[in-house]
Amino acid sequence: MSEIIFDKAYFDAGIPRVGTDCEKWDGMVARYGDPGMIPMWVADMDFPSPPAIAQALARVAAQGTWGYTISGDADAKALCAFWARRHGVTIEPEAVTMGPCVVTGLKLCVRALTQPGDGVLITTPVYGPFYAAIRDNGRRIVSSPLAQDEMGVWRMNLDDMEARLASGEAKAVALCSPHNPCGRAWTREELEAVAGLCRTYGAPLFVDEIHADFVFPPRGHVSVLSVALDAVMLCAASKTFNVAGLQQSAIVCRDEEKRSAIRKEIQAAGVVSGNAFALAATRAAYTDCDAWLDGLVDYLAGNRDAVVEFAKARLPRVRVTPLEATYLMWLDCRALGLEQEELLSCLNAAHVFVTDGLFFGEGGRGFIRLNIGCPRAQLERALEQMATVLG
Repeated sequence: MSEIIFDKAYFDAGIPRVGTDCEKWDGMVARYGDPGMIPMWVADMDFPSPPAIAQALARVAAQGTWGYTISGDADAKALCAFWARRHGVTIEPEAVTMGPCVVTGLKLCVRALTQPGDGVLITTPVYGPFYAAIRDNGRRIVSSPLAQDEMGVWRMNLDDMEARLASGEAKAVALCSPHNPCGRAWTREELEAVAGLCRTYGAPLFVDEIHADFVFPPRGHVSVLSVALDAVMLCAASKTFNVAGLQQSAIVCRDEEKRSAIRKEIQAAGVVSGNAFALAATRAAYTDCDAWLDGLVDYLAGNRDAVVEFAKARLPRVRVTPLEATYLMWLDCRALGLEQEELLSCLNAAHVFVTDGLFFGEGGRGFIRLNIGCPRAQLERALEQMATVLG
């Protein structure tokens, strides 16, 4: 069999997903009853996962029986090797704790590293489950709003963060890095500043790095593990390789006391991981899929550039936030003068389904998030239909 080339033609082909119990497509149609709607919302991609993953899953399926499964050293070592190879981060296998998903990891960190009633600082607008992880576990949300500079790039307000930590209003910091939905790849200097504040005020720092593999050149991902020895990092192969439905993630923590506290919460909550298919897929992802990932990042960069050029020409009142990382574009529609419900209604009428900016908190009012993890033709069709109502 000839070797597959993961080039533009490969990703242009995409993969049909209707009828696969896919939330992005089937869930959307069930919700709106509109089979012609284009899904540009929930963060998974309309590309086939790497062939090496399909082959690994086929081998597990061929076993013929699927009893209780162990997560061995090979799983942690594959993760560690991947992070060293792709991001220059040294992780010791003993620092890795397996879990089902990053959102579960966020909740475990909140429960293990803070007390009921404590304030947990988040930089907003931010991915919706950050709010739920804090609120649902009896802690208080402490919002430190991000602000855009003259270029439209979102920045943290370090003075505000320090004031909230110094006053005791916030007892911990939960960071999204790279940031969803603002598309930032935080710099080493920014992360060092946040880690320094946490160190000064004795605040645990836990960081969702699920989008680490989608940082576009010339930038590179800077992990919190490279600037703070006692931070907690949450990661998964799920976004990168489009295997979220398999439910596998990791909590990486070098600090033995914090790691023990997190594992105690895992045991108390009965959180189970180690699905036979998920483990095999994740090992394959971390071991044999670099060429696929390189091709994907190049393709997504082309999609990003296509959105920027289209908006300049056809959506002059929509401001596109510069995308340094993720495959999720943050579009500022405030100049259109529409209420949020009107904005979404217009897009639905154009048969394009995006993520409501308010999913990311009040700071997302007037914004929408556009998922560009799809074949170029699908993206272009969605943009053309958006232009009929937003242009």
